[in-house]
Amino acid sequence: MSNSTPATDNEKKKGKGNRAPYSPSRVLHIRQIPSGVTGAEVVSLGLPFGKVTNILMLRGKGQAFLEMASIDAAVSMVNYYTPAAPHLHNQPVYIQYSNYKELRTDNQHNQARPQAALQGVNVVQHGNLGITSALAAEGGVLPNHGSVLRIIVENVFYPVTLDILHQVFSKFGFVVKIVMFHKNNQFQSLLQYADATNAYYAKMSLDGHSIYTGCCTLRIDFSKLTNLTVKYNNDKSRDFTRPDLPFGDGQRTVETSAAFSTQNTIFPSYTGPSGFAPPLGFPQGAGPSVPPAPGALGPPMVTTSAVPGHMTNPGIPGNSVLLVSNLNPEAITPYGLFILFGVYGDVHRVKIMFKKRGIALVQMADAAQAQLAISYLNGQRLYGRVMHATLSKYQTIQLPREGQEDKGLTKDYSNSPLHRFKNPCSRNFQNVFPPSATLHLSNIPPSVTVDDLKNLFTSKGSTVKGFRFFQKDCKMALIQLGSVEEAVHALIELHNHDFGGNQHLKVSFSKSSI
Repeated sequence: MSNSTPATDNEKKKGKGNRAPYSPSRVLHIRQIPSGVTGAEVVSLGLPFGKVTNILMLRGKGQAFLEMASIDAAVSMVNYYTPAAPHLHNQPVYIQYSNYKELRTDNQHNQARPQAALQGVNVVQHGNLGITSALAAEGGVLPNHGSVLRIIVENVFYPVTLDILHQVFSKFGFVVKIVMFHKNNQFQSLLQYADATNAYYAKMSLDGHSIYTGCCTLRIDFSKLTNLTVKYNNDKSRDFTRPDLPFGDGQRTVETSAAFSTQNTIFPSYTGPSGFAPPLGFPQGAGPSVPPAPGALGPPMVTTSAVPGHMTNPGIPGNSVLLVSNLNPEAITPYGLFILFGVYGDVHRVKIMFKKRGIALVQMADAAQAQLAISYLNGQRLYGRVMHATLSKYQTIQLPREGQEDKGLTKDYSNSPLHRFKNPCSRNFQNVFPPSATLHLSNIPPSVTVDDLKNLFTSKGSTVKGFRFFQKDCKMALIQLGSVEEAVHALIELHNHDFGGNQHLKVSFSKSSI
């Protein structure tokens, strides 16, 4: 391809809009590239889909051609980026098929740096981390940063486990360590790569993308830390170079063999539970060779080996029952569990064990909701005890037979009007947060005052530390209590509190503070 300019103009005319005007080709045409974008950055767009075999940068036109090793890889790339354009330097770029079947750049001027970056990237894709010198030829696209990323996951509706993060980020290099925690009412993680270059490409490729449609959005920055210290291998921290580490105080959610065998997994298909936005996965370079249908965004990242309890298939009823233990038998009730677990999904049935009142079964609407409840409530203090939540071996909660002694310990809430997620358009899907000392109150009648609400919470044993109405909507307010445990108790006691006149208070956990 000795003369690229006429071809580019031709493609520009035919390629207006986001539709791909040509039949699938290994060569992709990338438009509206901001000035200052390097060849390495353009190449990184193709990294998750497979090997990139050639690149042609047209800097004066803000365009480039990228050649993939196979048509399947090119198809996957176009299918992924067509409905959600990637961003370079905070600006969207657009990708479509080229009418060229291959690139020939031997005689092209000003292509030395992009070609050097391409060679370095292909070394990385074959397992060698010696890419830095090749990127230096690109004019130093790597800023001064280390190999540790700080990851914030926003709108965590579906569960995000350590193993899911490992599957997502291991596509860009060897992940050495992961530490997960909650800070400022946000799900956060620190993730360390074996090489800073891998961290750079992961950030550039994943920042701003969502693990699932409409939720679990990744916000990625470079951490100031240069090395993570991991003492335990469990569901909150893991050193992938040290399988000998103890489990410590963390909840053992996966077998060691499963935890360290997810990198080359081909992920099962999962369309998502009823009423929830379907999950979508980042493209998997090691995935099936058959390209997905046009517009599909690839398979999700959740593998059976990465899910606590070795679920056979996400979404079947057998995986929606939780075993909840170490409960306070003097205080716990089926209704209390229904309200608390209902913050993270629709609870259908609850059963407190007749002979062991500190153990209960909670049946959620589906497996995704069950996993979400585990991720937020396992380890939470409830009535003076640290509650443990995991998947049960039971597939459903059986209701007591007529005449069978039960003492009201088994309840069916399948048709409860208090389900938060019945309406697929509900805002509750975007407002799921971990237990916190600050509660969000809504549906407050105009006649109810600040003192009325403070007195209401105080009457239930809460210590009110702060309160404020929303300026634009006095039907909503935030109330800060003395501790997270107090807030959990208050939510159980006061969600759906009847003010009279068919007006009921709605209570949920807030990510904000007063």
